[in-house]
Amino acid sequence: MLMHTLSIDTVQPEPGAPCEATLPVLLANQVEKIYPNGTQALQRLKLSIERGEFVSLLGPSGCGKSTLLKMFAGLESPSAGHMRWWGKGNLDADQPGQRMAMVFQEATLMPWAKVADNTRLPLDLAGVPKDEGNVRVQAALALVGLGKFGGVYPRELSGGMQMRASIARALVVQPNLLLMDEPFGALDEFTRNRLDSDLRDLWQSRDLTVVFVTHSIYEAVFLSSRVVVMGARPGRVLADVKIEGPKERDEAFRISGPFIEQCARLSALLAEANASQGLRGDDHE
Repeated sequence: MLMHTLSIDTVQPEPGAPCEATLPVLLANQVEKIYPNGTQALQRLKLSIERGEFVSLLGPSGCGKSTLLKMFAGLESPSAGHMRWWGKGNLDADQPGQRMAMVFQEATLMPWAKVADNTRLPLDLAGVPKDEGNVRVQAALALVGLGKFGGVYPRELSGGMQMRASIARALVVQPNLLLMDEPFGALDEFTRNRLDSDLRDLWQSRDLTVVFVTHSIYEAVFLSSRVVVMGARPGRVLADVKIEGPKERDEAFRISGPFIEQCARLSALLAEANASQGLRGDDHE
């Protein structure tokens, strides 16, 4: 797994200024992205992510979902507009309690290193003492159900277990903001559904803010408190839909009337986005 961790700078608020708890965790304001080859990935996109939300980005291939996620991670810069993190315009300083981790589409674990060593990597890079790191590694592995697998190599794990290990490597930095770029897309449906359930439990138990890229309507509805549907390139917000559902979501929710109705609504919105893409003749990534 490729993983990017950042800590965010804050200052004491001025009298009358909004407190940190009321500021969006992430804000994209009139953001555009044009690559050197002239491709415009995003156009005047506006999106705000509040603390504690689970927001899924849904849209046709090539609509800029991953580009936007990389901007939130500080891996891409906008060509126009601005980004803000916890009310600040930079990502270059250390501030406890404002930690970000990103999980990409593939686990990409180091094949020569055991699962525990793969999980410890960001702590080693940060100079965390080994004893403290070992405790945090074991805790992270336990959170994803791999507490007994720290001593094995990635090749000894199934695809789903490898993805669990990559999530553990993100969780070991104790983030409160987790960015995920379609991490379960290559897994079978049974494994994907199980990991979706586990991820939602983690989101609630760890008080995380999550931004999750997916192509699956069903996954988006099951996981999310909000789903942002993006239109075809250049990407922009086509719809911002609040998802209604119980706090505890299980297999019964997946076959319930509200679940099916919300999937149908998102399907119609996504069909509109895809139709727009077809008119543009832009069906490549």
